[in-house]
Amino acid sequence: MAERDRDESGRPRNARPRDALGRPLPPGSAGVPRVPDDLVLEPAETLAYAQDLLNRGLAFNAHEVLESAWKNGPANEQALWQGLTQLAVGITHIQRGNPKGATTLLRRASDHLARVDLPAPHAVDVAGLVEYVNSLIDDLAAGVHVTASRLLPRLVV
Repeated sequence: MAERDRDESGRPRNARPRDALGRPLPPGSAGVPRVPDDLVLEPAETLAYAQDLLNRGLAFNAHEVLESAWKNGPANEQALWQGLTQLAVGITHIQRGNPKGATTLLRRASDHLARVDLPAPHAVDVAGLVEYVNSLIDDLAAGVHVTASRLLPRLVV
């Protein structure tokens, strides 16, 4: 069996290239640029970077950016960053044609975002995002095809 890729501290990591939806490609394939594992940005930079990635249809990469903020941010903002991360993963599942997985992650996103006190930190449009997420959940439950143009949430007001 081949040795698993590991980072400098010995933790396992997946260095295989990925496609635009985050799916692993065969070694040596040309994939989309990866978000660095050690990315740490200020909240405004995180939101701008994630928004740019979402606008380009790269929800998987946006999730990686948001996940970094979730893991590195203050405890009192965890629900916010976790909700945003799960929103991006939910969109990724829609892009991959997995409505069941999308619904599960979008429900989690809605639950976490609904716990954020208003006004939300960093001008995140929590109320608008909860409404957006719930409309996606309703449409997925009804079997409505969600077009790519609907997968462009606005993160901040």
